[in-house]
Amino acid sequence: MLPPFLQKVEGAQVNPLISPPFFGTVLKKSSTMSEPEMLKKPRIICVLPAYNAQPTLEKTLLDVPPGSVDLFILVDDCSKDGTVIEAERLSRRFALRIIQHQKNRGYGGNQKTCYAAALAEGADIVVMLHPDYQYEPKLLPSLTGLIASGVYDVALGSRILGRGALKGGMPLYKYISNRFLTAFENLLIGQKLSEYHTGYRAFSRQVLEALNLDANSDDFVFDNEMLVQAHIAGFSIGEISVPTKYFEEASSISFRRSVVYGLGVLRCSVEGFEARLSLLKHPRFCKPN
Repeated sequence: MLPPFLQKVEGAQVNPLISPPFFGTVLKKSSTMSEPEMLKKPRIICVLPAYNAQPTLEKTLLDVPPGSVDLFILVDDCSKDGTVIEAERLSRRFALRIIQHQKNRGYGGNQKTCYAAALAEGADIVVMLHPDYQYEPKLLPSLTGLIASGVYDVALGSRILGRGALKGGMPLYKYISNRFLTAFENLLIGQKLSEYHTGYRAFSRQVLEALNLDANSDDFVFDNEMLVQAHIAGFSIGEISVPTKYFEEASSISFRRSVVYGLGVLRCSVEGFEARLSLLKHPRFCKPN
């Protein structure tokens, strides 16, 4: 029997082999934490949206500074390799829970499950870290610290700040398109971020409960839609510089899918512009049910 919040997620199941049971307690509904409470000891949950991450999962977990995360939640999106088997092995060493999709739901669909699971586990701060080791796990406390300080609601690990993107192997066409799309989006929605396309990000509980994530795409543009939602809702967004690594095992989308993503970003930017000026309000900018 799936917990209620996952019953609406088609093809998701909690791995019965993981101990202790994933959903064994009834959790209180959250309330917005005051700054002193956040500074005391927020419950930090790291979500790992996984697809064919077997070769890099262990290295990713090992490089997260000890004590900086209370719980890891890995959501496997119907991987074709041994990601789940590797995660089960690592669950003996790390506080790691595993959820499996029975069919591939896409990158955005994976995140929807990730955030719902983290909220159900009582997270005060949720940080997303890709288990392909493309982003630097050692900087995770810096991301969550921006939120724990009470200064920011959303924290991004930017590959563009600090000249690290090209040095880390980002293809030139991706770098140029990143800069163009970011400038276009900043102009339309009235922000000033260095990039919207990083997958290294952290959110307060308040943000995740306020955004209508179900109205977003199940594809890669979910990342972009989520940030526009947060901005239009008035949440503050901070950034830190993070190095990135492009190598064979690191996940990356093809040129064709990059074009589809770029068109989705342009569409999302226009929707954000319309919502900002109250010209037209897309359902994603409405409060969730």
